[in-house]
Amino acid sequence: MQPNSTNRRTFLKATAATAALAHVPTFVHAQANNATLKIGLIGCGGRGTGAAQQALLADRDVKLWAVGDAFQDRVTGCLTQLRARPNLANKLDVPRERQFVGFDAVTQVINSGVDVVLLCTPPHFRPAHLEAAIRAGKHVFCEKPMAVDAPGVRRVAALAEVARQRRLSVVAGFCWRYYEPMRETMRRVHDGAIGDIQTLHTNYLTGALWHRAREQGWSDMEWQMRNWPYFTWLSGDYNVEQHCHSLDKMMWAMRNVPPLRAYGVGGRQTRTGAEFGHIFDHMAVVYEFPNNVRCFAFCRQQAGTHGETTDQIIGTRGRANLLGLNQQGRNYPEYSISGENAWSLPRPQIRAATDMYQSEHNELFASIRSGTPINDIDWMHKSTLLAILGRMVCYTGQMITWEQALNSTESLTPDGGYRWDRAPAIPEVARPGVTRLV
Repeated sequence: MQPNSTNRRTFLKATAATAALAHVPTFVHAQANNATLKIGLIGCGGRGTGAAQQALLADRDVKLWAVGDAFQDRVTGCLTQLRARPNLANKLDVPRERQFVGFDAVTQVINSGVDVVLLCTPPHFRPAHLEAAIRAGKHVFCEKPMAVDAPGVRRVAALAEVARQRRLSVVAGFCWRYYEPMRETMRRVHDGAIGDIQTLHTNYLTGALWHRAREQGWSDMEWQMRNWPYFTWLSGDYNVEQHCHSLDKMMWAMRNVPPLRAYGVGGRQTRTGAEFGHIFDHMAVVYEFPNNVRCFAFCRQQAGTHGETTDQIIGTRGRANLLGLNQQGRNYPEYSISGENAWSLPRPQIRAATDMYQSEHNELFASIRSGTPINDIDWMHKSTLLAILGRMVCYTGQMITWEQALNSTESLTPDGGYRWDRAPAIPEVARPGVTRLV
């Protein structure tokens, strides 16, 4: 893993240098049609195990060829779960010599002869891993979010043209964009069913998150890595790691045109112990888009509180409900439009839709077979920065523009790289009005 040290200057250099990478051989379409596609999994936790399962079900002639994780127990647990599935066991070809453990596992997986890489580690590592995979000529499934800081976002954005020139597919883990009920609703929004968008409103209100008690023998680095959601350098804070799904839908509704600026409030009220690192447990952000469009985004992770996940887009001619779920049993319209062009997606059609996690892998492998690459980098980095901007305004208490966020030089990469015997110092909890934008 290379430190995520890209700044604005190196971002511009990387963008200018993309043409120099075009001569590197790419995965040939003719070979892809007839070849067994070898999959490499990087990050063997719950999401990684699920992604591997979905990738193995996405194509008839694929096999899991190599796996890698920072921890041996994650590798063992992942393979045990996959081997227990009768419909997957015959697609596993992962001998001990292709099971890699440690911070350098990503390099070993990529160099093991795989064709497709699944990037499912904690978000901090995504920019470096994505760059390594693309430069090695691999197709990629890239879990969300794609970075935890602005240098990481710039590093990811610079890879879009590299992947395009080399005809590599890069599918983002923003799975709602691969869910047909959501696509159908968004198509209607973009076709003008609700008129001109005026307001967007999204809630991601949940309960407590999991936490792993420290075990004897764990170093500070291992403890942080095993509890990665609670440390901003690893997760970006939960507004970036979790709420980014909802924020991506808002960016999608706005046709991937970013906001001009944002401001917000947030803090840490119930999750105050040292075992919870230093992240916040609630945030509320107002994003100001062009044409005086505002997005009101609320998220919370607090035990014993009202739970609700809802997305609404209000226009001059109606309102679109993109999702309506809560934990109290209330029934919200799902995938519907009210107003002049009232419409709702029938429940049987919703139930018949392909699972969105499976759909993104189905489309990834179909694109590889057909030789028509999918390249999500152009928009996925914007949705990631939208979430990072939300964290920035809540941490600082300031109004921050999109350009200020994009050009931020704050790097969350640990000084001196990654070592088990040396962990990043845990920063103080951010204090709005005191914490500054870097």
